[in-house]
Amino acid sequence: MRHLAEGDHEGRPYPSAGDSVLAVIDFQEKLYPHIANHEAVGTTAARLIRLAAILGIPVLLTEQNPRGLGSTVPLIREALPTYEPIAKMAFNCCAADAFLARLTELRRHTLVLTGIETHICILQTALDARRRGYQVHVVADATGSRTLANHELGLAVLRQVGVVVTSLEIVVYEWLEQAGTDVFRQALPLLK
Repeated sequence: MRHLAEGDHEGRPYPSAGDSVLAVIDFQEKLYPHIANHEAVGTTAARLIRLAAILGIPVLLTEQNPRGLGSTVPLIREALPTYEPIAKMAFNCCAADAFLARLTELRRHTLVLTGIETHICILQTALDARRRGYQVHVVADATGSRTLANHELGLAVLRQVGVVVTSLEIVVYEWLEQAGTDVFRQALPLLK
């Protein structure tokens, strides 16, 4: 796999629908209510998941220590095309063999991250994925931490190491590329 500095398979620094994987990280029952602005973060993540499904983008779902933190919250679970969580104990998703195996099988080069917490699991996953040669985009409005300060600090560190910090609309419009298509018409109600 090529590093971000070299661009993706099409020579573009932004995500393409055909080369992206969406990772949905740890939106779990016992953690989610404690996230700053959790309702906005969860709603944005659910929209992103639905839009990824319309565009045929694979979704990988993780659950951190599900015995301790519970399962994925209904808002996120209902947005998923299928509910197939990957249980993990490591904060870094790439350290979970099942996650890394599924990511590798997909043979895509861009990893788009949403989830909680920005300064822990999102950050550690992004750093490791970059080391492995993936182009990494973190959707800032679909990620969160227990405090806004930690969310902002996590985003600042991500920017410093070359991860693209983005938003739902930026990612989705990059995936869509143009208006007037059937896929655009399907996606449009979720973008209003």
